[in-house]
Amino acid sequence: MSNRPPPQVAAPIPAPPPPTQQQLTPIAPGAPMQGPQRLEDFRGQRREVQEGGRTLIYEPGRVIVRDPSGQTFVRHDELERFRYGARDIRVQQERGETRTVVIRPDGSQIVTITAPDGRLLRRIRRDIGGREIIIIDNTYRDPQAVGGFYVDLPPPEIRIPYNRYIVDAEEAPPDVIYDTLIAPPVERVQRRYSLDEVRYSPSVRQLMPSIDLNTITFETGSWEISPDQVAKLQVIADGLNQAIQRNPREVFLIEGHTDAVGNETDNLSLSDRRAESVATLMTQQFGVPAENLTSQGYGEQYLKEQTQGPSRINRRVTVRRITPLLNGGQAALPPPPPGTAPPR
Repeated sequence: MSNRPPPQVAAPIPAPPPPTQQQLTPIAPGAPMQGPQRLEDFRGQRREVQEGGRTLIYEPGRVIVRDPSGQTFVRHDELERFRYGARDIRVQQERGETRTVVIRPDGSQIVTITAPDGRLLRRIRRDIGGREIIIIDNTYRDPQAVGGFYVDLPPPEIRIPYNRYIVDAEEAPPDVIYDTLIAPPVERVQRRYSLDEVRYSPSVRQLMPSIDLNTITFETGSWEISPDQVAKLQVIADGLNQAIQRNPREVFLIEGHTDAVGNETDNLSLSDRRAESVATLMTQQFGVPAENLTSQGYGEQYLKEQTQGPSRINRRVTVRRITPLLNGGQAALPPPPPGTAPPR
């Protein structure tokens, strides 16, 4: 993990540029990826501003934040992934909050509620009978939470074999993949963390085992996944679907990482777009529910192999279960069947 100092500015990461009407238009199942596929398609459109002591770099669908400490962060609009296979998308404003309702062909709905500053407040799955499952709830603020989006914890003590803490997808059999996707934290989770605290705090993410997938390769400067790469995601997708069937409230983070070659801003944007591409493909090709996934890029900040040169090991996608971090380690059991009273 990185030895960088914590950010100096604790204000929340600002919202990315709002989606256009076209970006809220449903996309037919199996349709090709929409929009730019390479950094060179929009690098010239970047706009840099100074705000609150930080440098903000706006580009299509994203904002990159450069903190005075040297830390960099990226935020993107997640709704892009929900367009694929949707029947309709509706956006409503209520008391300053934005409620985006994605209606699927079977009539079920995914409701995403965001705050005026763009932070995700809640994500809900509503079935055709009106029953709701809250997938992510960021409206609760833990009394122990201090500051903004970043948390600095001491490194966890790893008591399991290291190859079961960071699993190499190329070598692991399907049962190990699945076991890792439902594995508990390596240490007790002290409180509930917000999604932003999980996204932007490496010491929080370290509480959960992860799976490294460094067999997926991308062309330089591109996040398009070629057809010959798709099959490499099958085992991960099968494990994700099995875990979500076991507990429909599970949430998994798809992380993107690059090597240290090239511009740091480019690498951060590129890694974030690659992670999103993998999450989108999981839904398009393998039916993993989009609402149970979230994605985030980290660029070259967490090198697995300490080299400034080209590195296949560093150009990787990581999959990590984050449900216990979001719910404070509480047992997240599947909901009871309709009509069954919950235990008291």
